Amino acid sequence: MTLYQIDAFTNKLFHGNPAAVVPLEQWIDDKLMQQLALENNLAETVFFIPSQNENADFDIRWFTPEIEINLCGHATLASAYVLYELLDFKKDKIVFSSKSGLLTITKNAGKYIMDFPSWKPQPYSSYPLHLSEILGNVKIVNVSKNRDLLVELENEDAVKNCTPDFTALKKTGEKVIITAKGSNADFVSRFFAPSAGINEDPVTGSAHSQLIPYWSAKLNKNKLHAFQLSQRGGELWCEQLNEERVSIGGQCVFYMKGAFEV
Repeated sequence: MTLYQIDAFTNKLFHGNPAAVVPLEQWIDDKLMQQLALENNLAETVFFIPSQNENADFDIRWFTPEIEINLCGHATLASAYVLYELLDFKKDKIVFSSKSGLLTITKNAGKYIMDFPSWKPQPYSSYPLHLSEILGNVKIVNVSKNRDLLVELENEDAVKNCTPDFTALKKTGEKVIITAKGSNADFVSRFFAPSAGINEDPVTGSAHSQLIPYWSAKLNKNKLHAFQLSQRGGELWCEQLNEERVSIGGQCVFYMKGAFEV
């Protein structure tokens, strides 16, 4: 089988979020996909096959080293890059069928634009009692939730300098987005998911399904520019399309093509 490794949400090698992309003709065993994701030991390994769904081109699934997840932005972006740039996909748009519904990706001026669900977070008061301490004694401005906890901090520096206790965070079972208004962007964020086998994800497209509606409402604007402030860093161009959908755009860089046997 062929494996591609792509750095997503960046135009620089060794930045953004690396994804392992494995195109298949048909699904292999779930356990084997999980073992391959663990062996690759990246935030996500993504698999896709030609779809039997008349409304989709491919069916897509995403695995962290520990679990299958329902949505992953950077690995979807990387899959679109592989299809367009390396596998000679010719259509104007790619439609993936996933556990989060149909996902449409188009290519525009060197960026890949993903049409994703809008997961507007709601005010949430049942978060862990010692969340501030778990996140390194940060000052919490607001907590809301959809799939993940979305925690607004007081400023960009607080996001950049946050030092979570990952052992304590894993025990809560929560995945956590921290965010604040940006100095050179509309907003910044980081994403922690030790309960899914990822202490910190370098750039997280699916988190922006929550971040975009949150900041769109807060800043009263639909088009937003965002940075994820991990060590590798990532840049995203975002838009609140309507109440149901957002768009997330980014660039990709090719790193590696390989083959494996199982």
